[in-house]
Amino acid sequence: MNGADTAWIIVATALVLFMSLPGLALFYGGLVRARNVLSVFMHVYAIACLMSVLWLALGYSIAFGDGNAVWGGLGKAFLNGVDADSLSGTLPEVLFFAFQMTFAVITPALIVGAYVERIGFGFVLLFSALWMLICYAPVTHWIWGGGFLADGGIFGETGVKDFAGGIVVHETAGLAALVIAVFLGPRRNRTTPPHSPGYVMIGAAMLWVGWFGFNGGSQLAADGGAAMALTVTHISAATASLSWALWEKIKYGKASLVGLVTGTIAGLASITPASGFVGPIAALIIGGVAGILCQEAVNVIRNKLQIDDTLDVFAVHGVGGIFGTIMIAVFGAGAWAAQLGSLVIVGVFTLVVTVVLVKLVGLVTPLRVDVETETNGLDLSVHGERAYDMTS
Repeated sequence: MNGADTAWIIVATALVLFMSLPGLALFYGGLVRARNVLSVFMHVYAIACLMSVLWLALGYSIAFGDGNAVWGGLGKAFLNGVDADSLSGTLPEVLFFAFQMTFAVITPALIVGAYVERIGFGFVLLFSALWMLICYAPVTHWIWGGGFLADGGIFGETGVKDFAGGIVVHETAGLAALVIAVFLGPRRNRTTPPHSPGYVMIGAAMLWVGWFGFNGGSQLAADGGAAMALTVTHISAATASLSWALWEKIKYGKASLVGLVTGTIAGLASITPASGFVGPIAALIIGGVAGILCQEAVNVIRNKLQIDDTLDVFAVHGVGGIFGTIMIAVFGAGAWAAQLGSLVIVGVFTLVVTVVLVKLVGLVTPLRVDVETETNGLDLSVHGERAYDMTS
């Protein structure tokens, strides 16, 4: 065990959980109407709790167990055989478990943005549970757990390069979000603006800070590689924020706060897969392109395809993660066949699994709330609470 590595990953684990609670909850919560903000908080918080338990029970073993190239097996279910002295590289294995658990929390939580303001709470819990175990955990094994897309797999000695989750996290969550949005259909009123741009900015700022643990921690060591990953993460986020705001100003005459901070998230998602393989100049390029590319993707999904991916999960996370994964090959840090082939394999798998789960879970619990519940807002109708007391 290396004490410095262990100390850094303890911090990184806390930072990645901070991304979900409270970062993502505030970011998404501010973007919806006032009568639905608590439902968003509830979704993100409940998913964090449920994924943590399931990661202990089955998820970690499926992702990082000693199974085969496709499936990690159940040998490490409930951390069987793992104690305080067990090691994973230079880290206590229980710490590696906890660090990866925070990734298993935020990935299904990202999907929340696609279905806010109209989805059944029971559906959220059951779908998220099954999706993490059947989709996310196996993909994690394929790429990070020594599976068939990793080094020595179907793409030869140099497998796919995905440093912190361009494919594992952002492509899977983005595509799942798109599928659910299509099945759900649009909200009955799509024109209401975000109720609290201030919440959105605060949540985005927390995500930005937490992303240092997300990308910097993925080095799994306290060294120069972690420092570079952290640095390029920051550069990409800053550049994408500016390019998004500039593009918004050119197109619409005004640069908005919500646009600026959405650009931040686009830059962070895009640098995520490449953060361990590129330098600052590449990060400038990735961020600069991401701010415009993801903004145009929002326009295509929302206006041209008329898909109500409410908070633009696919356009920002999905497109960003896919773009960053391809840029690894553009900058010569990964093989084209491995990067593109893995995107296709994981993409098809995610789409199939998500479609099947939406249909199956919909047989058990309703996908969408009724008209009255949607009209009155999920906060009071589903959870019996209001975010704001307008009478006092």
